[in-house]
Amino acid sequence: MRLWHRFLVRTAEIIQNLYGLQISAATILRMINEAQERLLPTVERIGQAICAAPVAHADETGRRVAGKLHWMHTLATPIMTWLGVHANRGHEAIEAFALIPAMLGTLIHDGLVAYRQYTCLHGLCNAHHLRELTFIVEQSQQDWAQRMIDLLCRANDETMAAQGQALPKRRIKAIRSAYLALLTNGEALNPPVQRSGRRGRTKQSFATNLLGRLRLYADDVLRFTVDPHVPFTNNLAEQAIRMCKVKQKVSGCFRTFPGAQAFCIVRSYVATLKKQSINPYHALVSTFQGNVPQPRFA
Repeated sequence: MRLWHRFLVRTAEIIQNLYGLQISAATILRMINEAQERLLPTVERIGQAICAAPVAHADETGRRVAGKLHWMHTLATPIMTWLGVHANRGHEAIEAFALIPAMLGTLIHDGLVAYRQYTCLHGLCNAHHLRELTFIVEQSQQDWAQRMIDLLCRANDETMAAQGQALPKRRIKAIRSAYLALLTNGEALNPPVQRSGRRGRTKQSFATNLLGRLRLYADDVLRFTVDPHVPFTNNLAEQAIRMCKVKQKVSGCFRTFPGAQAFCIVRSYVATLKKQSINPYHALVSTFQGNVPQPRFA
């Protein structure tokens, strides 16, 4: 709470130093609330437009709100960003936002199980896979893992060189064949532990679990080779959610849930404008004057 008040006071000091205007922390808080009300309809349209896009990115990160753990959720495309806050990380939050359930395109994410309930196509972040494979290489020097890294990176280079064009079907088939062969090699070195007879799931090694996911979701791992519009990573969503972490370092937790909602709404609008090279300052001035500049929604 003290950090949040300090943030408002520092903002008031910056305004006074830059513009010579004396303004209280309470006034800044009222301005934030007013901006939230004026921008909400536009931000709702941003969320709907993202879900209508052919490819969208999703991510989530934990934040303290009113002393309890909450989750900041994001959806993003190259020209739009949407943020929301909820006490839940998974299915309950996704249903409450009512955006992803309406998606018809491809959703890129880091593998959160809750996303799997929805019938849209899925693409997995291969930056995460590369980090996990690198860990296996460093810890156990298993050759299949290094060769999988090389295969995925080489396939990504090929898709980038294609400049938005689909790879030849023969090449897609060859990549998938090599991918499955490497999984077979890895599984021979990391056989699953047989059930012990105890209740619950039998604990497996890190490599065995990774191999299982890479095989089960092979289509999603390799989606970037099939669809030229699907990127290799989920970096777009991770960049969108990063400001929430910066906010946490500056002002600590959110004192109230409405305050967290206000942050998400204003940040969604400003981040979308920046992606579209629209000056956020001029747009916010116009917003307080009663005319909310609209970004592109497609």
